[in-house]
Amino acid sequence: MITRAAVVPHPPLLVPELVAGAVGETAPVRAATLAAAGELPRRWVAVAVDPSGPATFEPTVNGTFLGYGVDVKVSLGVAGATDPDVPLPVLVAAWLRERCAAEVSRVEVVPPGTTPPECVSIGRRLAEEPGETGLLVLGDGSIRHGLRSPGGNDERSGPFDAHISKLLAAADTEGLLALDLGEARELGAQGVPAWQILAGVPGPWRCARNDFFSPFGVGYHVAVWERP
Repeated sequence: MITRAAVVPHPPLLVPELVAGAVGETAPVRAATLAAAGELPRRWVAVAVDPSGPATFEPTVNGTFLGYGVDVKVSLGVAGATDPDVPLPVLVAAWLRERCAAEVSRVEVVPPGTTPPECVSIGRRLAEEPGETGLLVLGDGSIRHGLRSPGGNDERSGPFDAHISKLLAAADTEGLLALDLGEARELGAQGVPAWQILAGVPGPWRCARNDFFSPFGVGYHVAVWERP
């Protein structure tokens, strides 16, 4: 049974070795992400969005952040040969697992075009996990916050991510499932299907933690949902 869920971002900037000149500037989002992941039960299942999906990554997966500048090796649990093609959210899930001393049963990756009904179906299936299990939900907000953003400024980004933050704070599953996927795509908010999978896990839920950060023009949501 999924007893607690942590919503976290998955940018390379979480890894200090990858942002040697901006460790201080990125510290708040890193600290919040580690704290949220640390509130999960010891056993996790994780979900993320990536063009490589649909795919499932087992504990035998080992990867590296070399493609992002530094050869920081990570594992989902079982040491082995390094795969250079592990998707970024899976690398971040492995990095978090190592720092939280967690056991990851698997990371399920879905493609960006996953529909709300499909997300609900996945969420309901994940709810059947045996024992006390945490759900790690990896997804980023809009990439268009201001002139420093990688996607170019879009004035809709602020209201969009503010709305996401309110929905997470209220544990509003219906609101998450009703998000405008077209607008999310235009704003580069790739995390929407991951959040909608969380919304598909039967409740009731309440939010115990909710934060938002936008260093370098990208929106990062950190939240923890728990059973009342």
